[in-house]
Amino acid sequence: MLARNLLSSVAAIAVAAGLGGAALAQDVPTVTIIAHENPGDAELAERIEASMAEAGTPVDIELIGIPSSGYPDALSLRLLSGEIPDIMYFQGADAEFANQGILEDLRPWIEQSTYLKDALWAHNVARLENYPYLLYVFPARTKSAVVRSDWLEESGLAAPTNLDEWTEFLRAMSESDFDGNGAQDTYGILAPDNTAELDAIFNPSFGVTATWLEQDGEWIHARVSDAERAKLEYYQMLYAEGILDPEYVTSNWEVKEDKFYTGRVAVVMGTAGPVIDIYRTKMQEINEGSDLTLLAPPDGLEAVNVAKEDRGFAIHAMSDNKEAAFAVLDFLASPEGQFIDRLGVEGEHYTMNGDTVEVLPAMGTWYPRFWTVNPDYWSPPVDLLSDVGQGSLAQGAEYFVPDNAFVWPAELASDVDAAEQYYRSSVFRFVSGEWSMDQWDQYVEGWNAAGGNAMTEYARTVLP
Repeated sequence: MLARNLLSSVAAIAVAAGLGGAALAQDVPTVTIIAHENPGDAELAERIEASMAEAGTPVDIELIGIPSSGYPDALSLRLLSGEIPDIMYFQGADAEFANQGILEDLRPWIEQSTYLKDALWAHNVARLENYPYLLYVFPARTKSAVVRSDWLEESGLAAPTNLDEWTEFLRAMSESDFDGNGAQDTYGILAPDNTAELDAIFNPSFGVTATWLEQDGEWIHARVSDAERAKLEYYQMLYAEGILDPEYVTSNWEVKEDKFYTGRVAVVMGTAGPVIDIYRTKMQEINEGSDLTLLAPPDGLEAVNVAKEDRGFAIHAMSDNKEAAFAVLDFLASPEGQFIDRLGVEGEHYTMNGDTVEVLPAMGTWYPRFWTVNPDYWSPPVDLLSDVGQGSLAQGAEYFVPDNAFVWPAELASDVDAAEQYYRSSVFRFVSGEWSMDQWDQYVEGWNAAGGNAMTEYARTVLP
């Protein structure tokens, strides 16, 4: 989001609500929101302000933007400095602030809300009961795999449906020259930063069906299971054969997308729904006539964590403007708020002819900044997703399995972080071949020593 001149937003409300400047300065609350920096968000905020003013709940929205790269760390540093806005968008690192009492329990607010109480998805309700500080009203953030349709056709292969077919398909893509540059420089698949996006579609194929698995009659973390070992051995093979892009560990999401659009990688995973449609639109812009094909996961999708939201919006518990802050979040679940947030900018993303809405091609690059409510509560006046985007959401519903993860107590936070850091660094060593799979037992010992023993001991007290 883009920070903007406070006076311009005050003026916008004055016009919309017909109020005098003196009354605004005294009566209209300012709600500060910190989130990702995105083009077009200043205009979005003005439209939200105008609509809320028309509804009789005027606010002044002040946006504080942080670049996407390194967002969680940058947000934490800002909050630790004492600069805490009314509404915060978290993408990790929220638990430390919840444990300090900085984040508001949202359940009482939602219970008395006008719109949000009826707009939540089932997993939102479960997550709020387990962790009431973070809200993200979206379909579960499952991942879907896509490939260029023309490349799939040129390969002569059918879309893969099981692990063997997936392996054959990815190998064929990595041995191709479908981009026509005369060089064999395309990799079959790429996940940014780590193997998390690979896990999203491959976990079930190896028996990693939950965070905690029963092995030899006891609960153990999937990170140290036989199933995890088999999966990492598969990734090691993909890396060794040049199927998995070896730069995955240094490639962020922007690099991943660039490699996808420019033909350096054949298959990527994207968040189901609008993100998949953004990939499709950008691919068509860069490669005229191209389209995307949605690929089915080999054996379903990874289990969905319902212990807490892994990202979302929180309210500052000590804010002087909690009522106004929640009013913004509640408004965004209203029919008017959904229309504004989900359809984008009139004339750029859609046109209106009376009450008829016509979607423009640029709609494929827009995504809601706040909510996508349960369709039983509100549905858009037109289809906002392509068949590929809608199909990715259908995959998430078809393969939905709830995870058995839970929220860790504060006293184990350092153990959880240390074990995860050890896991991520070890995964790269295994996948890259620096470590052989014969060193698995040493890895398990290291993970346990890094915090896994404490985690497992606690888990066995809370799991049935």
